[in-house]
Amino acid sequence: MGPETENRKPVALFMAFGTKGDIYPISAIAAAFASDQKQYRVVLVTHSAHQNLSSHLEERHVMFLGINSPPVLSVCDNYGSGSQELAFSQQKMIATRDHRQECYSAVEGIFGHGPTMEGDFILINFFALEGWSLAELFHVRCVVAAPYVVPYSAPSSFESQFRREHPLLYKYLQEADSNQVSWKDVAHWMWPLYTENWGLWRSDDLYLSPFPFTVGDFGYKISFFSRNEIYDCHLLHDPVTGLPTWHDRPPSPLLLYGFSKDIVECPDYWPSNVHVCGFWFLPTEWQFSCKKCQEISELSYPGDLRTKDEVCSAHVKLQYFLINPASTPPIFIGLSSIGSMGFLRNPQTFLQVIQTVLEITNFRFILFTAGYEPLDEAVQGIASESSHLDKRQYLEEGICLFDSRLFCFPNMTNMMTFVSDPCLFREIKILFSYLSTVKQNPANGLQLNIFCLAVFPSCLLTLHLDLAESSVRWQVLCPFILDQFYWAEKMYWIGVAPEPLNRSHLIPDKLDDESIGMAGKVLSRAINDALSQNIKARALEIAERISLEDGVMEAVKILKQEMNCSC
Repeated sequence: MGPETENRKPVALFMAFGTKGDIYPISAIAAAFASDQKQYRVVLVTHSAHQNLSSHLEERHVMFLGINSPPVLSVCDNYGSGSQELAFSQQKMIATRDHRQECYSAVEGIFGHGPTMEGDFILINFFALEGWSLAELFHVRCVVAAPYVVPYSAPSSFESQFRREHPLLYKYLQEADSNQVSWKDVAHWMWPLYTENWGLWRSDDLYLSPFPFTVGDFGYKISFFSRNEIYDCHLLHDPVTGLPTWHDRPPSPLLLYGFSKDIVECPDYWPSNVHVCGFWFLPTEWQFSCKKCQEISELSYPGDLRTKDEVCSAHVKLQYFLINPASTPPIFIGLSSIGSMGFLRNPQTFLQVIQTVLEITNFRFILFTAGYEPLDEAVQGIASESSHLDKRQYLEEGICLFDSRLFCFPNMTNMMTFVSDPCLFREIKILFSYLSTVKQNPANGLQLNIFCLAVFPSCLLTLHLDLAESSVRWQVLCPFILDQFYWAEKMYWIGVAPEPLNRSHLIPDKLDDESIGMAGKVLSRAINDALSQNIKARALEIAERISLEDGVMEAVKILKQEMNCSC
């Protein structure tokens, strides 16, 4: 250990990219680790768009380091028809290049000024795979963490092509012991690191071998998993004998999952070093994205002993709509990033479907637009038809539509958790809802996070267009992309939701009255199914079991064991 390392703390660098559902759970672990391991310097590297986390992290002695890349690139937001796909591809290529350069600079600024320490590590999520190669470059241990099952799978031809192109490496991985890096790790989550997307960056920019656990041979090239050519590689060799180092195998990378075993089974074919911690819920004080409401809560009810709800003036309308005793409890509709990702292309039709449901039922709805401008404009357009619209007032307080049975709240960053029962409020500490943190996506809404029955206790049911906000509360789910379909089926299978909706049930392909009317009927039927006693009982049962878990502290415990922390 050199003088540089003797004079500094070990570093825990948490690198996570994506939307809030990808970032917030990792941030919660970073904050808890910093509070528990004060001998560490803890840093979070993520998109600058998540700057609102910095104040919470600073209180826990976590440094926030922003990267300028956006959490989501949407083809629909930037281009029209014609060359749309090509233009978006070029934009993505430029954004990826700049993003990786910023990541390199950030990690170099932390680890590039001297030898690393034994306790140093980089923790990455599945959308920060550049962190794996940067950890290799700076000789730092790398850990992976995600609040959802890996959201991508290898192409069906991947294994056969890998075996053909790299027979020795394939044999090396297949013959590994259970506690060593093996083909299970590659098949489960590491396979993208063996594709051109990462191989070229590793070889051309970082001067590493194109693939992990190998050394490059820059004398000739071969084709591998793409039409382009990249450098061939071989197993790591002993510098003296020149023979492959079969005896020197790295351990299976630690992979932490932030969900409950009561929800997701852990099959035997997963890698040996996968740990399922339980759900990673955020600290109670992070629930308030409205500073005024948080201050009122802290002043009025120190120690979390509430007897009634008190909120700031901007949220009185929403609170009244929630707890109005003269009406049926409302149904919450969560959009999250579905709009910003370009899946809600006709918000007027979406609102017409909701209006149809209101016409044939006695339900009420709360809609969070997630700040999606086309939907906000559609809401304002409908509101202006019946009354004078104060745009500023709408953006700050929300507005009621359709005979005051739909409350539209435009900016989730102003949202806080409402609780009408002090016992339920205590439950929030255990089962925290991502509703109060705006999005929660998972990349782009790719993960499931089970949230509390106590959040919005006045709500009758939740309707999710983004599986990032799926819950153990009775609910209706509508998947749009990738593993959202897996989670929707999972919620149906465990009995806390009816059969998932098709997207056409919320946003009909045809814009005629018949299609909209049919969609409204299907949605109404799904809501009634979700309100059945069987689903309610099952949701309460699972919520009770999950309430006993502390996934964040379990993750911290495993990290301490892995890094041999003394306390």
